[in-house]
Amino acid sequence: DEKPGRTGFAHLFEHVMFTGAGHTPYGTHDRLTEGVGGTNNGTTSNDRTVYFEIVPSNYLESALWLEADRMGYLLDALDLAKLNAQRDIVKNERRQGMDNQPYGRAEEILSRATYPASHPYSWSVIGSMEDLSAASEEDVKNFFRLYYAPNNAYLSIVGDFETAQTKAWVTKYFGDIARGKPITRPKVEPVTLGAEKRLVYEDRVQVPRAYILWPTIGEQHDDRFALDVLSTILTGARTARITKALVYDEQAAASAQAYQSTNEDVGEFVIMLTPRPGHTLTSLQAATDGIIERLKKEGPTAEEIQKAIAGEELGFVSNLESNLGKAFQLADGAGYHGDAGYFRTAYKKTLSVTAEDVKRVANKYLTSGRVVLSIVPEGKADQAAKPEQSKRVTDYDAKKPEGGK
Repeated sequence: DEKPGRTGFAHLFEHVMFTGAGHTPYGTHDRLTEGVGGTNNGTTSNDRTVYFEIVPSNYLESALWLEADRMGYLLDALDLAKLNAQRDIVKNERRQGMDNQPYGRAEEILSRATYPASHPYSWSVIGSMEDLSAASEEDVKNFFRLYYAPNNAYLSIVGDFETAQTKAWVTKYFGDIARGKPITRPKVEPVTLGAEKRLVYEDRVQVPRAYILWPTIGEQHDDRFALDVLSTILTGARTARITKALVYDEQAAASAQAYQSTNEDVGEFVIMLTPRPGHTLTSLQAATDGIIERLKKEGPTAEEIQKAIAGEELGFVSNLESNLGKAFQLADGAGYHGDAGYFRTAYKKTLSVTAEDVKRVANKYLTSGRVVLSIVPEGKADQAAKPEQSKRVTDYDAKKPEGGK
């Protein structure tokens, strides 16, 4: 929901929400969570921010009070000094996690190459340095008033508690917080790329790495389940097709990873390849393309489907082992699907993926419309995959979206 020129607000506010509120001075949140043997944190993705506490069950009422206070009364305690302090922290996070991290710019460059400038998935969650600097106190307060209201929030509680008592506490602490203004969500469409884009970015790295990205689909589309299984068949285990061929049999790659990244409205299927000494990104990409083309023609075997789905099932069940994992599943189901119990549906759809489904999505999405990004050591653009066809990306170019339609 952010706008060009005002990016990074959601993540910036994740930090601001820990600076104290009207009835809870700075430090109170940590004292009533970490100080009693629990923990607290927040996380922001392309589509939502989540705040969570894990506390002993007898501190549930305190946790609800803490969350209600910062939802209803954060602005009573927010001033420019606090905003500036968090702004500097976020800028340093960007320096550590992206600008000064080996391969750290990859995701941002790929997004800007995939999506057009006006598309809200074309910029990174953390935002640009320029936008973070430009955020005024009133900009940030208006963002809070619109989005940090009870009509735009989901509260997920999991653990040892009495339901009736807990609902009474929720009413007591959240009931008087006023609704915010209605929110008009932007209509966001998936994108397609008409042809292959080849990019090379020189970084302070020792070893080159290739990223192959295809735009796919978002949370609402059932093809994402088959794409998850496809990624597991390609690189999920030692016997997966790309891993077995390139990492173990030929020992041409130090690592290979494939994954389907699913956002609310869009998705990307990504393969990362890192070569061993004596091997090139060009040869790794050619071998990978050959493996994919064979899979697209023949489809996976029954054994591959069985192993891949078993792996997906293990990961799914493992995510439900903790109270925090359950709480995330309930909130995500409510937020993205209007159904807190959607995890049951997702589980069934994962188990029902067939070999034909995997073959179909491989042919549908893994086409010539893709981005191939090579990140190479400084001064060694010739180590890119097909360097003669790759456009050099500078830090300045990386800030200008130029993606699909």
